[in-house]
Amino acid sequence: MITSLGKLMMHWLSQTGGAAEMVRSIGFWLVRSRFEFKQFVRQSVVIGVESFGVTALTSLFTGMVLALQAGNTINSIFGDPIYVGTIVSFSLIRELGPVLTGVVVAGRAGAAVTAHIGTMAVTEQLDALHTLGTNPTQYLVIPRMFAFLLTMPILTVFSNFFGIIGGWLVAVYALGVPGEIYTSDITTFMDVNDFMHGFLKSFVFAFLVATVCCYKGISTRGGAEGVGKATTGAVVTCIVMILVLDYFLTAILTAFGI
Repeated sequence: MITSLGKLMMHWLSQTGGAAEMVRSIGFWLVRSRFEFKQFVRQSVVIGVESFGVTALTSLFTGMVLALQAGNTINSIFGDPIYVGTIVSFSLIRELGPVLTGVVVAGRAGAAVTAHIGTMAVTEQLDALHTLGTNPTQYLVIPRMFAFLLTMPILTVFSNFFGIIGGWLVAVYALGVPGEIYTSDITTFMDVNDFMHGFLKSFVFAFLVATVCCYKGISTRGGAEGVGKATTGAVVTCIVMILVLDYFLTAILTAFGI
């Protein structure tokens, strides 16, 4: 058991060190080579625009479920579904918006990034880039990193919006809460710090997803089976790390009054 635990720890440390080295390489090539703007725009479309539909749908129904559960619970206690808007908005903007967006983007765009780079790795296309004098980090990783950093915060904002709209629909048409009361609950109790709390988290999650998925892709070995394992491992790692980091980010941001 101790041997297995040691091997697992060494594997984790090796993976963490490899990802850290890739991040260092990003900084190195970012200041010493031209930025692949066309690749950045293309990846922004693939990661951001094409993930919009599933992110919006997920958030819409999450907001609807939150409103329904909160309204029914509060109604059973106080006899009136009060503060539904407050509960839905705070839950989405501070926590569920960035977390759900990160999970959805990791499952959709992150998996695609890992599979694409992983396929290039096992078919020796990365070696071909080296032969042609192009560094894979410069050409493949940096555009995708910045595409994640640009699109995930924007998707988080839209995720919050659609979630609040979903809560409004349930509150008004299923719980009988006046729409003015629902919106008033949001504007009365929420301020800029609440929005920034979730918005800052989205940048950290974007960096995490980009780093894990690009590194898993570059380090892929073992043909088609290796690509499948790398893709699965990237998505699972991203989801677990998002949930783990969410706690520590919440503690840090709260300590700074955000």
